[in-house]
Amino acid sequence: MTHQQNTLNDPMKMYRDKRDMARKRVTDKYAIQGFISSGTYGRVYKAQSKESDGRIHAIKKFKPDKEGDVVTYTGISQSAIREIALNREISHENVVALKEVILEDKSIYMVFEFAEHDFLQVIHHHSQSRTAVPMPVLKSLTYQLLNGLLYLHNAHIIHRDLKPANILITAGGVVKIGDLGLARLTYQPLQPLFMGDKVVVTIWYRAPELLLGAKHYNKAVDVWAVGCVMAELASLRPIFKGEEAKLDAKKNVPFQKDQMLKIIEVLGTPEERDWPGLKNLPEYSSLQRLDKYHDRLGEWCRTRLNSKEAFELLRQLFAYDPDNRLTAKEALQHKWFQEDPRPTLNAFASLAPNQGYPQRRITHDDAPSMIPLPAASQAQTQTQAQQLAQVQAQAAHLSQQLSTHPHSGKAGSAASFASLSGGAAGVGSGHARKKTRLG
Repeated sequence: MTHQQNTLNDPMKMYRDKRDMARKRVTDKYAIQGFISSGTYGRVYKAQSKESDGRIHAIKKFKPDKEGDVVTYTGISQSAIREIALNREISHENVVALKEVILEDKSIYMVFEFAEHDFLQVIHHHSQSRTAVPMPVLKSLTYQLLNGLLYLHNAHIIHRDLKPANILITAGGVVKIGDLGLARLTYQPLQPLFMGDKVVVTIWYRAPELLLGAKHYNKAVDVWAVGCVMAELASLRPIFKGEEAKLDAKKNVPFQKDQMLKIIEVLGTPEERDWPGLKNLPEYSSLQRLDKYHDRLGEWCRTRLNSKEAFELLRQLFAYDPDNRLTAKEALQHKWFQEDPRPTLNAFASLAPNQGYPQRRITHDDAPSMIPLPAASQAQTQTQAQQLAQVQAQAAHLSQQLSTHPHSGKAGSAASFASLSGGAAGVGSGHARKKTRLG
């Protein structure tokens, strides 16, 4: 069949061919500078825009879904669709911003604003130099993290995977919550939360209600994770560092005995009087088989935070009963943030120029894998168009929900910093770190 006959049978073919020729590829728009990290869902690269501003970005390249061990292309992962749909609808100074999404050659690319540091890197830097995170820095990082979380919660979004590696910091000391790959919408969700991923939140940051098998959970799981992150900034190691029990052959989630043990060793064994409904949780009988412990959080805080108000904040972030746990809004109003040193818009404001943190290490060995394959066929292009429509449909659904159930634009915004001061800080150079998932 001739090209002319093809055009007659499919009048839109000429338009599609012209459109595909005009579409810019990833490497037409960005110069890849190196590899940042890899994770479950793909790889992250540092890239510079080829536009006049030459701005630096982080490009997240998703792996396509596979069926079992066979490398059969099955479309875009649910995690990628979820992350795109949520990121398209949110905008806040303490949440990493999505610039654009590019669908190309069976791969999906999310282009984010770039941040030079993350919480894990700050922790490693102080751990290796055997110095404590300065209190003004620790307090500012915690405050900004809560500020970003308040915005997400007001938008009915549970992050579900808050940990140091997923919380970024710009050179100007601004915290950016990243990686919404496990985030879920809580207002009129498409399905009950417990029916989605069987395991949420990296185990060291997992709330006790999840460990005890709760089928219904809420935003309080994120607040628990913030407590874990704050404690890790203070002690330079995870406060509850348990060994994870792996899924069995039938993919059932076992009771995380060691992780629960690490929690009760510090916070004491939970009681029904402090946590109504505790006895109804699926793993309550497993909890009863563990040794009993008394609350030692006060003792833990005395050697690491040395502040009565910091202890009180941590105690309320670590409330066993999710309904008694502080909300992000209540935590922001805590007295600890009102006593000196006060949190600042620039978390690094109190540092001398020679005290800046090293930037994330960029490697060049893996950069070639970012370069796309040859142009897709017409069938692939049509498949990609269908996938993009799927992404857009979910984004539209989310947008409708947010507009139907609007949240305050003031809460969790820059207005929260009205009484705080900013500042500047110097930044150092390259430093090795573990490969982690980034947003």
